[in-house]
Amino acid sequence: MKVAIAGAGAVGRSIARELLASSHEVMLLERNPDHIDEEAVGGARWVGGDACEFDNLERVELHKFDVVIAATGDDKANLVVSLLAKTEFAVQRVVARVNDPRNEWLFDEDWGVDVAVSTPRMLASLVEEAVSVGDLVRLMTFRKGQANLVEMTLPDNTPLAGKPIRKLKLPRDAALVTVLRGGRVIVPQPDDTVEGGDELVFIVPAEAEAELQSAIIEPGAPAR
Repeated sequence: MKVAIAGAGAVGRSIARELLASSHEVMLLERNPDHIDEEAVGGARWVGGDACEFDNLERVELHKFDVVIAATGDDKANLVVSLLAKTEFAVQRVVARVNDPRNEWLFDEDWGVDVAVSTPRMLASLVEEAVSVGDLVRLMTFRKGQANLVEMTLPDNTPLAGKPIRKLKLPRDAALVTVLRGGRVIVPQPDDTVEGGDELVFIVPAEAEAELQSAIIEPGAPAR
């Protein structure tokens, strides 16, 4: 894919390195000349300029990119970049960094954001995950589709142990995407079984989260 990253600070550079390692084409757009260091991220295209200015986005032909990542340390800038990318350049996928969790409610489709990533929220989720076996932990929100990426850790004594995935009674539109077991990442197949201690990662609509939790943690119990 062709990926444009607005903001070449520590976060933007780290994202760029990961994408380059996966053979994607990456452009870094940075307004601060002191942050432009082509040797820091070899293989990326570096462009100087403010990503909030329409002319700069037009100059780099943003409409030719598959993904735009607004990764600056300024939430206002990330919102402006997201809105321009989506509405003026019709970029298919826009991902935005949320620096202040209090602003998270703004990062939705009205501002052109497909996925909002809040590091404080994700860190808090990981802390919750470590201490709340059986609870549903929301890891990420996909704003445009109003769906969430959630995780649940099965208790050791789960009644689902040994049951094949195809027999799990999931709510409509909920999908099991990954099973984490003992350091392994398992792409679930219908005949694979779940075991106590498994971490199950789902994509589920927000309104179906309670039903999903009941179905997995308390199978047979009525949805809450």
